[in-house]
Amino acid sequence: MTSSTPCQVLSVNRISPNAVSYLARNHAIDRIIALDDYDIETAADLREHLRLPGMGASAARFFRDKLAMRIQAQTNGIPEPEFSPVFPHSGLSEFIQRVPAPWVLKPRDEAGSQGIKKLQNADDVWRTLEQLGDQQSHFHLEQYVPGKIDIFHVDSIVWEGEILLSTVSGYGAPPMVVAQGGGVFTTRLLDRQSADAKALTKLNKKLLKTMGMTSGINHAEFIKAHDAGGTFYFLEVAARVGGAHISDMLEQGTGVNLWRERAKIEVALARGEQYQAPKPNQDYSGLIICLAKQEHPDMSAYDDPEIVWRIDRPYHAGMIIRSSDPVRVETLLESYKDRFARDYLTSAPLPEKGRV
Repeated sequence: MTSSTPCQVLSVNRISPNAVSYLARNHAIDRIIALDDYDIETAADLREHLRLPGMGASAARFFRDKLAMRIQAQTNGIPEPEFSPVFPHSGLSEFIQRVPAPWVLKPRDEAGSQGIKKLQNADDVWRTLEQLGDQQSHFHLEQYVPGKIDIFHVDSIVWEGEILLSTVSGYGAPPMVVAQGGGVFTTRLLDRQSADAKALTKLNKKLLKTMGMTSGINHAEFIKAHDAGGTFYFLEVAARVGGAHISDMLEQGTGVNLWRERAKIEVALARGEQYQAPKPNQDYSGLIICLAKQEHPDMSAYDDPEIVWRIDRPYHAGMIIRSSDPVRVETLLESYKDRFARDYLTSAPLPEKGRV
């Protein structure tokens, strides 16, 4: 494929290996691109089957299988919560005796907070595994980091193993708490000169090298414990653009649309060309969003000039704010959070599985 070659995009929702193999009979397929977590492994398997370039099955596991992530990070000295596979049971029993409760039981192949269970004692663990039956090997158990924590995400553009651009952002309430217990979701770009931003930029660079990332977009999450050392722990990493309108928030602060850059990377790879990342703006932005009890929430009372985007989706309230001052962004988010809870907030149960 060259720059003069016509390009046809075939969109296949919920990729079926047989369907794509059938398409390959009459269409010359150059690239298979997975747009969300649930297609990462399927796309990798198809690349292997059709002998196409791109991330293969083994490499994809480091960005989908949470146990594979944990083991790879542990092997390469990246700090993370203590963890254990659920097999053999003797090893899991030793972990339960050694690492204080509570723990979290995580599905290895779900996205975000889907299917995560917080367990308070050994009886809870064994009872839950018994209920899972033959599916229990698709989970792993890990330490719930005690005390007050902060959770961050680092979003990166990677080309040929080099991080060309990365942004560091901090969540408000932990996403698992918001997803499972309801609440107002917030995230904001950190002050680029802050100690946290610099430390996470460095840790993210080591992480992506450890996971073998070559070219694409990454969304990685880290925990900071409020212990004596303020330790950062690796939480998880994905080979995709961040969800929940995070990419919209980042675009407002940097001027860089990660979906657009993802497409440019794929085109450059297919054509054998070089990719060059755009120069980012140096503004700051923040996102606030929640499920709303109103079908079409009236957000007109929020009229600060820093508001640059409002969500247009039934039963959702949300907006993005932008300023040259990171403190102003943080202050507005904090003031809006309580108002959102009063004006709009409702909740709905999180499904056990993100896609069936």
